Amino acid sequence: MSGTDWYAHKSLGDGLFWIQERFYQSDNRANIWLLRGTHQDVVIDTGLGLRSLPDYIDAKGLLGKDPQRKNPLLAIATHAHFDHSGGLHQFQQVGVHSAEVDALANGDNFETVTWLSDREIAEAPSPGWRARHYKVKAVQPTHILQEGDVINLGDRLLTVLHMPGHSRGSICLHDRDNKLLFSGDVVYDGAMIDWLPYSQVDQVLPGHYNAFGAKRLHRLASTYVSRAGTCSAKFSTLAWRTMAGLALRASNPRSAC
Repeated sequence: MSGTDWYAHKSLGDGLFWIQERFYQSDNRANIWLLRGTHQDVVIDTGLGLRSLPDYIDAKGLLGKDPQRKNPLLAIATHAHFDHSGGLHQFQQVGVHSAEVDALANGDNFETVTWLSDREIAEAPSPGWRARHYKVKAVQPTHILQEGDVINLGDRLLTVLHMPGHSRGSICLHDRDNKLLFSGDVVYDGAMIDWLPYSQVDQVLPGHYNAFGAKRLHRLASTYVSRAGTCSAKFSTLAWRTMAGLALRASNPRSAC
């Protein structure tokens, strides 16, 4: 099977494309995001890597047909897990958070949590393919990312937010000007996973009140999320925000806030 058959995409406008692996039919199927810039293009997460993602992008003309356009293509993994990092080896430029560089460079299939079954693959990518032979191929990252790094696409800036919890090197990429957040597995509309190797938070040491453990963290987060959608919570948040703003301006008349 060629890459043009294995993948499918949808344009979301403004140079943003949503790519998926058609025949990987599993809850673990990760979204692949392609974002075009005026000086740099990025692929955010790369799927399993069973077929060539660069070939698909090229064949479908997702980066445009202008022969003079020679933007470098940077593949960034939001984290090292197999369903996000499996295709990194297909790219010349690869970015990942520093905490997971060694896992990718060593092809560590424990830290990449490689877990794939034949039943998840609706159509084999090649004759005789079997899931038990699948491994994440080792790749040496060329861009080692840290909290606060900015990836300049020319007309867009993506800021790296280090958000460990799902994995120790999990990141989000924030396009502040366009109000976009590429969240990886830090947050998504489904059951969250925080029990994998290197996922756990055992103790939280906050800036106020007492220290607490993982169970209390889960309860606090669940309560916050459940209340966030209620009218009373929204009104309370708006009221406090307004009052705080007024108080700060009154106390700091020269402030630019």
